[in-house]
Amino acid sequence: MTGFDGSGFDESGRSIWSGRAVAYAESFAAVCAYPIGDLLDAVGAGPGVHLLDVGTGSGNVAAAAYARGARITAVDAEPGMVELTAQAVPAADVRVAELPVLPFADGTFDAVTANFVLDHVGRPRRALAELNRVTRPGGRIAVTVWCVPAGSGQALLGRATEAAGVRRPPHRAVLPPETDFPRTERGLLDLLPAAGLAHPSCRTLAWDHLTSAGQWWQGAASGVGFTGHLIAAQPAATRAEIKRHFDLLSAGFTTPDGRLALPHQALLAGATAQPGPVPVPRTG
Repeated sequence: MTGFDGSGFDESGRSIWSGRAVAYAESFAAVCAYPIGDLLDAVGAGPGVHLLDVGTGSGNVAAAAYARGARITAVDAEPGMVELTAQAVPAADVRVAELPVLPFADGTFDAVTANFVLDHVGRPRRALAELNRVTRPGGRIAVTVWCVPAGSGQALLGRATEAAGVRRPPHRAVLPPETDFPRTERGLLDLLPAAGLAHPSCRTLAWDHLTSAGQWWQGAASGVGFTGHLIAAQPAATRAEIKRHFDLLSAGFTTPDGRLALPHQALLAGATAQPGPVPVPRTG
C-alpha cells in the first residue's frame, strides 16, 4: 500500500488492508492478475532487466517477471503481503516500503511496475514522480488503475451493499479534487507527464473474470478491499441481507456451468523515465 498524505486517505487504506494478505491472495488477487502480461510487456521485462514491483501484493507480478528472467525487487506496505511475495519468489529482494518515498537511490531500476497501486495512494502525481526517480533515465514504467465507472462485474458487491441499505460511511476518506484525477484514458494519460514522465501511452483493458459466487462473496466477507471492509463491519443481520441481494444480482452474471463471468475494465499506462528532479505540486 502507500504512505500518508494528510487527508486520511492513506491511513484509511492501511487500516483496510492490514492483516488481509491471505484473504486477498485467496480471492481478489486473481482478478488483479489479468493485466500482468500486458504490464510486463510494457516495461520489456526479461533477462537482464532489474525490475521493481511496487505494491506487490501477494507477488503475482513479481513471480511472472521472475519467470521471464528478470531480477526482482518488490515492496509493499503490508508485512503480510511482503511475506507472501517472499514465499512466491524466494530469489527476489522483498521488503516493506511505501509510496511516496521509496528506500532506493535515483535510477536504481531498469523497469518499474505498479499494478492497481495508484488506486490506493493519496498523492498520485507524487507517487508517479517517485517511480520516475528510482528508474534509470530511459527505463520503462507501467501502471494499472481501475476504470471509473467500473465494469458491471466489478460493481456487483457494491450494488448488493447499496441494495441492502448500507451507505458509504460519512467518515470514509476520499481524495480531494486537487490530488485526484479522472480514471479515464485521458485522465491517466495527462497524469503521467504532470509527474515528469515522457512518451506516455494508455489503453483500456476489458475482460470477464471467471469465478464462483462462493469465492467472490468470501473475499468480500473476509474484509478484503473497501467494500469488503464495509460488509465485514456490518451486524450479522445486515450481512445476511447483503448476501441475499448478492445472490439475486449474481444471477445476471451466471454462466451455464454455474460460474460467474464478471466484466471488469482497467487502464494500462506506460511511460519512459526522465533524469533529474521533477517539481510536483504539493497537493499532487
